[in-house]
Amino acid sequence: MKSVQQEVDERTNLTGTNQFELLLFRLGGDARGDRSELYGINVFKIREIVAMPELTAVAGAHPNLLGVVNLRGQIISVIDLPALIGCTPKTGLNIMLVTEFARSTQAFAVEAVEEIVRLEWSQVLSAEASGVGGMITSIARLEAPGEPTRLAQVLDVEQILRQIMPDSSVEADPETIGPKVILKPGSVILAADDSFVARALIEAGFDAMGVQWVMTKTGKEAWEKLQSIASAAEAEGKTVQDKVALVLTDLEMPEMDGFTLTRNIKQNPRYAGIPVVIHSSLSGATNEDHVKSVGADAYVAKFVAEELAATIRKVLNA
Repeated sequence: MKSVQQEVDERTNLTGTNQFELLLFRLGGDARGDRSELYGINVFKIREIVAMPELTAVAGAHPNLLGVVNLRGQIISVIDLPALIGCTPKTGLNIMLVTEFARSTQAFAVEAVEEIVRLEWSQVLSAEASGVGGMITSIARLEAPGEPTRLAQVLDVEQILRQIMPDSSVEADPETIGPKVILKPGSVILAADDSFVARALIEAGFDAMGVQWVMTKTGKEAWEKLQSIASAAEAEGKTVQDKVALVLTDLEMPEMDGFTLTRNIKQNPRYAGIPVVIHSSLSGATNEDHVKSVGADAYVAKFVAEELAATIRKVLNA
């Protein structure tokens, strides 16, 4: 039997292979109680899974905020995920998923937890590219020998949190973001993030910094865009370094994650000298160690525009 440490080590090492683990759960059926779709969240975001405790209602709170719970001395907001998504639990809100990301701790009430599955990021498709979106960033294909393919919807937790608990402090303010970031004339920052909300915040931050940017939705799209820019630059008798000043990437993305994107850039001499900054809601020493192992130049947790700007300035000036 594996020890807890072995399981943690194995899960952590997945970041080097473009793999991850997805916790699958159900929220209930549609308005008539029919069907019960699978949803998923990256295991790295889960702090713990507990039976639904007694909650304290909060006066004047968002209608999809069930209340707060005192969990070992920490007051945590609990979001009614089925109500937010539009599902009706048949058996009630039985499980609470306590999550840690984007500098905060919160919990989601769900009907049932299914299992943890290990996937290649190539098995995960962008929701926007698939013609859907809303509150999901991607759709995972769950394939097993002899069984029909199942689909799991990966929730855009950044958008959900912003809808339930708006935080004005994440807005980019030209007055507080500091001096303009100076790029080489004609160059841009190439960015990748699969969350619509995150992209909007990053783009607003770039505008406040006074930089030109190119935004992509996945690591694969960013990698292909970088290759395209490099080919166009070479056709002009220039280098890709003349066109791309820095790459900013999220970690969790369909098709290709930020670790793989960073490794591809750092291991290819064609892109030597292009700094890579990882900008992620996945925080903690373990992820920061992996950032160093793939050669990224810096890591900054989402989302404080001033910290993002300061990190970009520091890396460009290094």
